[in-house]
Amino acid sequence: MDMDRRMLPVQGPAQLWMFTALPMETGLRDQQDLMSYPFFSLSKGARMQPIQYAQGPVSIEVKGVPSFGIATIWDADVLIWAASQLAAAMNQRLPTSPRICASLGEILRFTRRGTSLHDYQRLRAALNRLQTSTVMTTLRAEKLRHQHRFSWIAEWQELVHESGHSAGIEIVLADWFYAGALDESSLLSLHPDYFRLTGGLQRWLYRLVRKHGGRQRAGWRFPLRQLHARSGSLQRYSDFSLEIRRLITRPLLDYQLWLERGQGSDSLCFRPVRKR
Repeated sequence: MDMDRRMLPVQGPAQLWMFTALPMETGLRDQQDLMSYPFFSLSKGARMQPIQYAQGPVSIEVKGVPSFGIATIWDADVLIWAASQLAAAMNQRLPTSPRICASLGEILRFTRRGTSLHDYQRLRAALNRLQTSTVMTTLRAEKLRHQHRFSWIAEWQELVHESGHSAGIEIVLADWFYAGALDESSLLSLHPDYFRLTGGLQRWLYRLVRKHGGRQRAGWRFPLRQLHARSGSLQRYSDFSLEIRRLITRPLLDYQLWLERGQGSDSLCFRPVRKR
């Protein structure tokens, strides 16, 4: 694939232009909706039980298929890469499109992964889960309260040389995700070491803390039971609470976490680490 291209016309019903991933290193950008709600499995094993969440006007249901399971929070690295690419393009006043072409190696390097055969196979599996997981949500429905149903990736294809080596991939992002990525006010930066976080709950917690704690010096707090519901975790509350207590023994990247006892429930508190 000629990675010097910026936009190419694509034939087909949608007549979408194709945005070629930018070759330079970009900062990490994530969508606030994805950071605040339970859209992804936190387990590395295949999760088949649907994620269901409802609070006030917000409802979310995520389902997978038996052959792949629900997209995981590690699979969401691909969406962080896509949002980061679109943000970088907008900063440079370049046209964008939900159809993106890139090399698998570019995505692997951006997400701080290796480039072995196994890493390539894992990335293809992630793309399959993102394409086969279906989300139904009322988020961004405003006053209509309608359910929006989509998959994170509408379709994807890999181009292959006659030698059998990959020539790159084309990904078509869901309109719901693409619209959010184009709203610069909905994007937040992530710590450069985010991809080094290995635990599913650890990754989810950082994203939630980054979204709600932001740069507020006074920090933020969540009752642990509310946090448990927000995670979509299959863990029992007692096990979830125990794992949270293990995580707060040290800073979570650039946030300090601690627990406060309340009437009937403990709360997780967090604030940015003060720089010396």
